[in-house]
Amino acid sequence: MWNKIKEIPEITIRFISEQLKVFKNDERGLSGVVVAILLILVAVLAIVLIWGFLSGWLQELWEQITGRAGAIS
Repeated sequence: MWNKIKEIPEITIRFISEQLKVFKNDERGLSGVVVAILLILVAVLAIVLIWGFLSGWLQELWEQITGRAGAIS
């Protein structure tokens, strides 16, 4: 019984190392991860570009609103 318990860490290490080898050589799951990362990158870049284009227009609009608000009072 104690011999079996003593073998558990060794069996666990072998099992984990085998699973890592299988995961490293498996190309099916990696392509999905790569696609997800690329989609996130494209979305972030699109948001940055849109914000860059709209920030000048929004700043100009805000100055018009605040300039007219000062004239009202």
